[in-house]
Amino acid sequence: MKLYRMLTEDDTSAFCHKVSEALSKGWELYGDPVYAFDAANGVMRCGQAVVKEVEGTYSPDMKLGAQ
Repeated sequence: MKLYRMLTEDDTSAFCHKVSEALSKGWELYGDPVYAFDAANGVMRCGQAVVKEVEGTYSPDMKLGAQ
């Protein structure tokens, strides 16, 4: 089955580390990154979708980051 995650973070090196960690665990980039202003918090935010093919059956109880 294919899993999907949307990674988001403030526009700092933490976002790059979050994406790099997912890639090191076998996740693959999916689509283009996004970049937008978060008016509620006054910061720029980044987002990147990632996907991963895994064995098993999907359950909404799965912890996607642990896959």
